[in-house]
Amino acid sequence: MTRWQNGSGTLRFVQSDTEKTTTAEGAPNAAAPSATASIPVEIAASYRARSRGLLGRDGIDGALLLTPASGVHTFRMRFPLDVAYLGRDLTVLAVRTMRPGRLGLPRPRSRHVLEAEAGAMARWGLRAGVRVTIDTR
Repeated sequence: MTRWQNGSGTLRFVQSDTEKTTTAEGAPNAAAPSATASIPVEIAASYRARSRGLLGRDGIDGALLLTPASGVHTFRMRFPLDVAYLGRDLTVLAVRTMRPGRLGLPRPRSRHVLEAEAGAMARWGLRAGVRVTIDTR
């Protein structure tokens, strides 16, 4: 089991085109080739870093990983967030968009929470079932 420390790193996961195409005869074609996404990530592992989170910021380039965590709130936030709940093996359990001033319910089996600006995770192709890796610097 990895012991996380505050710092920075890179979030990586495989993006795949889930749209299947068909041939003229109606037979399915293979999905488009996959690409690997690399997103800068800040890691908040201490109580103090998790408590601070994104408070007081006007935005974030990339994402913020809160670990350990199973839920978040957006009280006193200045911008809406995309929130991905990650399991012990860093598989995405759910992705939600939260407006400022909301309380997200804790997710059972969630051990980590990934936060980014609203719309970022959809652009990246991050969705439930995707497994991510974190490369620390």
